[in-house]
Amino acid sequence: MPAQTTVVAPIRSGPARVVTEVFAPAVWAALMPLVVAVHATAPALSAGLGWGLLAVLFNSAVPYAVILWQVRRGRLTDHHIGRREQRRKPLLFGLTSVLAGLAVLVVLGAPRPLVAMVVVMFAVLLVVTAVNQVWKLSAHAAVSAGSVSVLVILFGPALLTLAGLVALIGWSRVRLGDHTTAQVLAGTTAGVLVAAPTFLLLG
Repeated sequence: MPAQTTVVAPIRSGPARVVTEVFAPAVWAALMPLVVAVHATAPALSAGLGWGLLAVLFNSAVPYAVILWQVRRGRLTDHHIGRREQRRKPLLFGLTSVLAGLAVLVVLGAPRPLVAMVVVMFAVLLVVTAVNQVWKLSAHAAVSAGSVSVLVILFGPALLTLAGLVALIGWSRVRLGDHTTAQVLAGTTAGVLVAAPTFLLLG
């Protein structure tokens, strides 16, 4: 009786995979509160880091830990939640976690720009969650575009060069077959249109 061979799906690698992992939404959700908090409290670095880390706990650490736990239990296919029909519960949990973090920051008297940043994250995630009920909008594109919009507002038009990074992230999502070009462009547009006015209004 011939031995059975197991076919193993090839692991997608290369530059596109690296870009997708390095600039994932969870990474932006961890970095942006730190950047905004340190900027808002300068030169008090320790205060900024403290506020930033508190926001990161709710915005990135807890939601991402739950996603990884769900992946390990086989309830999600991967940590990017590639299947649209699996996205509802993780996204709703993420919204709840961000909202809880926002409440904690407001009660404790966090710097106004940091509160504005968390509201931006909540608003972008809300749009992504709503659209993903019917269409697989790119969260990578929405979060990166929204984050870059805030960075431009904070540090000036020189950071418009980061638009190239957003484009690179979008390319990686299409290259890996996780999104279409339309889904990436829609995510990018949504991120900018939600993040920029929200941060300008509240920050």
